[in-house]
Amino acid sequence: MPKAQQNERSALTLLALLGMTPRKRWSEAEAPMLGITEMMNVFRDRFGKRYAPNSRETVRRFTVHQFVQMGLVAANPDDPRRPVNSPDNRYQAAPTLLKLARAYGSPEWSESVTVFLKTSEALCRLKPREREMALIPVRLPDGRKLRLTPGGQNELVKKIVEEFCARFTPGGVVVYVGDTGDKQRHIETGYLERLGVEIDEHGKMPDVVIHLKAKNWLVLIEAVTSHGPIGLKRHNELKELFRTARVGLVFVTAFLTRRAMMKYLADIAWETEVWIAETPSHIIHFNGERFLGPYK
Repeated sequence: MPKAQQNERSALTLLALLGMTPRKRWSEAEAPMLGITEMMNVFRDRFGKRYAPNSRETVRRFTVHQFVQMGLVAANPDDPRRPVNSPDNRYQAAPTLLKLARAYGSPEWSESVTVFLKTSEALCRLKPREREMALIPVRLPDGRKLRLTPGGQNELVKKIVEEFCARFTPGGVVVYVGDTGDKQRHIETGYLERLGVEIDEHGKMPDVVIHLKAKNWLVLIEAVTSHGPIGLKRHNELKELFRTARVGLVFVTAFLTRRAMMKYLADIAWETEVWIAETPSHIIHFNGERFLGPYK
């Protein structure tokens, strides 16, 4: 295991996913299907290790994700298409890990480890293909294809790239597409640098960024499904994030439906645009001196 996973947190996670208790024999290991909060309850109730509720993301990002990537743990074996940001995500020890754990301390241990190490690499090679099957295909205007993680705002991001771009930024270059599961799924770093944009890895990028070469605009689009639109605070954040850009900035909030927009109507900033995927040929302008254009 990498050094970052050789710690108490990862050990407790392994014990929880094998259904262990301080008195249980390894031969009695099980494979319960657990969420992150349920694992942390096991840490507390069975092993007396209490982690703060805000440690949940640490357990998920710095232990469970690595276990999944290494083929030790299966994510959502009951529903592989469950979105990565779903509160219902569940994890389970892989059958090969369970078999190995049950052999610990027995005469078969050495042979079991040897067999496991021979098969673990093959398991890891299978993971990318299994994950790819559940991804959302997206075609960029130049014909290239992306695959986004299912869930979150990515269904709407697909519609933005494939429908908004064709109607309102024809000939535009998609220089950035975020992803629920990978915050930099597609980024043209060199292109952005030529426009004077300095990417701040700590700054929250919009979901889609398009350079409309004909007008020399940078169109910044937020896809709203669970988080809010481009309100006054977000408007100021984006202007600060792109303050070095040598192009005009255009701000667009995208919604799937009118009903979704109504929930946030009072929060949308003036001098921005709104696009609704269910009526893709229309765009709503929120006041200001010009329609779909940058401001000084």
